[in-house]
Amino acid sequence: MRFAFKTSPQNTTWPQMLAVWQQADDIDVFESGWTFDHFYPILTDTTGPCLEGWTTLTALAQATTRLRVGTLVTGIHYRHPAVLANMAAAVDIISNGRLELGIGAGWNEQESGDYGIALGSIKQRFDRFEEACQVLISLLSKETTDYSGTYYQLSGARNEPKGPQRPHPPICIGGSGEKRTLRITARYAQHWNFVGGTPEEFARKRGVLAAHCTDIGRDPKEITLSAHLWLSPERNYRQVLDNAAGLAAEGLDLGIVYIAPPHDPAVLEPLAEAIRESGLLSDSAGS
Repeated sequence: MRFAFKTSPQNTTWPQMLAVWQQADDIDVFESGWTFDHFYPILTDTTGPCLEGWTTLTALAQATTRLRVGTLVTGIHYRHPAVLANMAAAVDIISNGRLELGIGAGWNEQESGDYGIALGSIKQRFDRFEEACQVLISLLSKETTDYSGTYYQLSGARNEPKGPQRPHPPICIGGSGEKRTLRITARYAQHWNFVGGTPEEFARKRGVLAAHCTDIGRDPKEITLSAHLWLSPERNYRQVLDNAAGLAAEGLDLGIVYIAPPHDPAVLEPLAEAIRESGLLSDSAGS
């Protein structure tokens, strides 16, 4: 399997995040780096500091040369997909074709409510998300886009210049809902992120995704399978690699190590060495 890292821009500072990414850019064990797309911290005190995800991602793309970069994942309701398509094309250009476009239906009720951004019912979220996937793909790959949906309407819409990745940057969809999320992933994505859980849960969801692929005549091997691996402030390297091994046995392609703040580049070399010593690293990575 392959490895990446994630630094959520919450309860941290810009110099701390930047230092981690610049050092990781020189450690070939890590193929990609990820942020998140929230306006408040999650899973902690929501009144704490939180840097905006796409702005920081753009700066991190400019500050690195090798790492692939992405948000894991962007709540689609925060920005009109035509705006997001323009943002994605720009970051793909700035990064010289290193963008991974992570998207999801959105779930954070507090952020949405406080900001007056309509989140909607579960059905509305996923209906809107599927439309957004279609709009994004069209704007990132076609000269003009006409679209008439319930949530989005476009007429002769253009998005120029497009990024270097063709037909568009790889789309990563995060989430584990079997009826909608995994079906939408099968149809539109090149990468699926399993937020977290046991190897047995991952194997079940992977099987559901494969079944959805079969239904539409797609080879499930075309979709990269990733999962979060949670590195605690106590730096539990062994537990992270044990968890990775369990998921790798069920077909995981990419382990994304979620590094808890405060962010410190000193965490990276011991993590990379633990990954090398685990024997999990694919032959083509970390060489």
